[in-house]
Amino acid sequence: MKPLKQFSIPFTGLKIGKHLFDFEIDDNFFAAFEYSLVKKGNLKAKLELDKQETMMILNFEIDGEVSLTCDTCLSECLTPLHIKERQIIKFTEDDLESDDLEIIMINKRESEIDVSELIYEYITVSIPYIVNCNDMGNGQQCDPEMIAKLQDLSVQKREEEKVDPRWDALKKLK
Repeated sequence: MKPLKQFSIPFTGLKIGKHLFDFEIDDNFFAAFEYSLVKKGNLKAKLELDKQETMMILNFEIDGEVSLTCDTCLSECLTPLHIKERQIIKFTEDDLESDDLEIIMINKRESEIDVSELIYEYITVSIPYIVNCNDMGNGQQCDPEMIAKLQDLSVQKREEEKVDPRWDALKKLK
């Protein structure tokens, strides 16, 4: 996890109030996470950390694009992402856990927080369920050779089904 050291924020030295942090997210970031859905990307993350006496409020704004595999033609397509998320971190004496997903509890003795996992989670969750080159809105189209091959195979399969004599014999029973 050494490539993600820059995503660790030492908050003990920060004064109460708002603080801004900028992060560059590239291929090395995604390589640090095993079994990552995303392998390539170029994103910028802006983090506004609002430090208060008993908690911190983290407001994330992540913009950029990731490279994903099109589900139709299997070519790489750039997918734009625009993410805005909020995370609350509360300081506690004990190591308690919160039932609310928006709240993370950390011990008062902690001195820094690693936001790399939060950023990775926000990016991964915002990836579309179905990726299609035509739907990305950046003018990218599916590979015409692959689409033609898929249509050709689909037509051949339908013709084979029509020729099957067993179905013809069953149709005569009506």
